[in-house]
Amino acid sequence: MAKKLNIDLVIKNVKAFINSSFQNVGVAIDDGKIVAIAEENCLPEAREVVDGKGKYLLPGTMDPHVHLRDPGHPERETFETGTKAAAAGGVTTILEMPISVPPPYSPELVERRIRLAEPQAVVDFALFGAAGADKLEYIESCAKSGIIAFKTFFHEAQEGREEEFEGLTMENTGLQFKGLKEVSKTNKLLAIHCENNDMIQTFIKEFREKGQVDNEAHALSRPPISEIETVSKLLLFAKETGAKIDFVHISTPESMELIKKAKKEGQEVYLETCPHYLFLTIEDLRKYGPNAKCNPPLRTREIRDKLWDYINDGTIDFIGSDHGPFTKAEKEKGLDNIFNAPAGFPGLELRLPLVLTAVKKGNLSFKRAIELISTNPAKIFGLYPKKGIIRVGSDADFVLVDMEKEFVVDNTTMFTKAHDIATVYNNWKLIGKPLTTMVRGKVVFKNDQIMPDVVGWGKFIKV
Repeated sequence: MAKKLNIDLVIKNVKAFINSSFQNVGVAIDDGKIVAIAEENCLPEAREVVDGKGKYLLPGTMDPHVHLRDPGHPERETFETGTKAAAAGGVTTILEMPISVPPPYSPELVERRIRLAEPQAVVDFALFGAAGADKLEYIESCAKSGIIAFKTFFHEAQEGREEEFEGLTMENTGLQFKGLKEVSKTNKLLAIHCENNDMIQTFIKEFREKGQVDNEAHALSRPPISEIETVSKLLLFAKETGAKIDFVHISTPESMELIKKAKKEGQEVYLETCPHYLFLTIEDLRKYGPNAKCNPPLRTREIRDKLWDYINDGTIDFIGSDHGPFTKAEKEKGLDNIFNAPAGFPGLELRLPLVLTAVKKGNLSFKRAIELISTNPAKIFGLYPKKGIIRVGSDADFVLVDMEKEFVVDNTTMFTKAHDIATVYNNWKLIGKPLTTMVRGKVVFKNDQIMPDVVGWGKFIKV
């Protein structure tokens, strides 16, 4: 076999995040892997050299909470448009949630989703499998199909969206306990949407009956106690069944305190929050209405500010975008009645700049930010050190960012198909704009453009 005379790529003149700090080194890449990290004069020769111009080189970020809707609703988002949005946001790996038509609750449906996604994907992806009380007989085989984890909802299928939630819900306490027992046998992590559906449906019915259907009514119908109660119950169920729980999009400090206590007592549970709970408030729901509707709802300023304590004490394990695309027409159904609009809005493209702007303002350290958006999700979902770190042997996943220059958010320039509804951060001044995103050594995004011939570059990560 002929000896390879040089390597594929060298990245020079960067501040690279190595061993929890930034170092002025270069990185050498070959066959999609990092093969050397050294001062520039010690790096091997390469066929291509990228000059980082003194910018910050971060490990490619991992978004552990992404909804792309396809198959079933490509008008909302597809794997192509969604992974382009990911690349533009410095995300090199997405973990995709199972709301689709139908959800992937069986090995056959998981395989169908892989076949759909691989020709479209720009970045690497893993899939959550669906766990529902009506499809418990599939749990064991689905766990062996290559999924990263399971996801379930503790409510009945939403009216008009029944096909999207088949095999994906556990709608009462008995079924929830039974479902956790079944998933625990697989040793897979189970991501759970934590709200008390009985309480919420009671409140929504009352608000509708008295004609209180304004924007704020959405938040009032889903009060903090609906989340806190469910988190408390779940911790008991997890302790009893041995299930490993990923508490997704947690929005209240009381819930976080309960999870923090359970961790100290030795339970294997993980805590996610989202940028919108850290940066937005109920005032934004009042202002933007359907475009700011999400579940759980946006909270008060006091609640939002308290969440940062759990960012900085290590309780929160990762930040996921909960990227939730819908069409403008779907959202506009809530203009006169907030309960008629679906919940969710896009987040893939701004998660990184929002977090890095918070770093710049001193709300958290750079090290903590990298843990929350890269290292921790890679570790928790079993992809570390292949992903989530810059070190020899790891995948050459990077995002090059500018930590000095401000940019103004403009939803019309976004790559998500749902850019029309991505208005909640419009005109915000942020820093940390991704300049270049690289997946396994290939530049997929640069200078505000998706590179040619990168659709299909993303690979399915089988676990």
